[in-house]
Amino acid sequence: MKFLVTGAAGFIGSQVAEQLCAQGHQVVGLDNLNDYYDPKLKDARLARIKAALPAAHASAFRFIQLDLSDRAGMAALFATEKFNRVIHLGAQAGVRYSIDNPMAYVDSNLVGMMTILEGCRHHQVEHLVYASSSSVYGNQQKVPFSEADPVDMPISLYAATKKSNELMAHTYSHLYQLPTTGLRFFTVYGPWGRPDMAPWKFTKAILAGQQIDVYNHGQLMRDFTYIDDIVEGILRVQDKIPATAGYPVQQQNNPYYALYNIGNNQPVALEDFISAIEAAAGVKAVKNYLPMQAGDVYQTYADVSQLQQLVGFKPATPLALGMQHFVDWFKNYMRLN
Repeated sequence: MKFLVTGAAGFIGSQVAEQLCAQGHQVVGLDNLNDYYDPKLKDARLARIKAALPAAHASAFRFIQLDLSDRAGMAALFATEKFNRVIHLGAQAGVRYSIDNPMAYVDSNLVGMMTILEGCRHHQVEHLVYASSSSVYGNQQKVPFSEADPVDMPISLYAATKKSNELMAHTYSHLYQLPTTGLRFFTVYGPWGRPDMAPWKFTKAILAGQQIDVYNHGQLMRDFTYIDDIVEGILRVQDKIPATAGYPVQQQNNPYYALYNIGNNQPVALEDFISAIEAAAGVKAVKNYLPMQAGDVYQTYADVSQLQQLVGFKPATPLALGMQHFVDWFKNYMRLN
């Protein structure tokens, strides 16, 4: 089949694109290569995809640099390429950055979602899988977080845009019978991760003997989910098209719409997370305890029973193992760059 993968130079998108190519599919990868973090890392991820392709299948992956908010460009892309399926992972990421630069989230996450939905609608895409986020749950006290829980009180603009994406997909599934599946990711980490996230920032500082900022005095819980588990979940879910035979319908009035948590189902205290980095790096952290940051949530904890029912899989990589893989990769990447 022919896939569009947006955010193809990103942490998750690049690894999804690589695995789709390995399965024998044709993949068009799209990214705007913005400078939210060092584009060299994005270039390296794209190079990794191409390097993994055997010579006989070198054309399995094509990269297009294009902004999701470019309405004319996106319409032309869908008209020309005739995708079978779309995995939409491109977005402006980051909770804290959404406080400083909110308009970037409107362009990428709201306008960008609309260009994807319109492209899928007008060109008979058989399934749209898109990235949502655990941040939509806000500071909900009930745990674990279930897809049926109310998510009407986001505490960051980033979370609000992700909830909006779910509502937009629901509308298009209802109006046009477009099969859509949203995936609420829970704190993804691992090799080729993002420099703005805690695993990278903490590991870099700890290895350099610099202090790390520990917010809310370490009293935070996160459902850290290893990248390989996320990719496996995405690949399995994209093959389960809502409103087809045997699909477990979530909404009787809108069987074309689905939404799933994808997390490790084992929340970890921030202090234990730091300890896992220390163990993997062989270095003790110097900690600077600080109050809670605006936009942050106190805990995330995924109920993944619906995902497991759908695809017979749930993330399960232990934090110690996943963090060892990340620290080993990080040391090698920094040595080469």
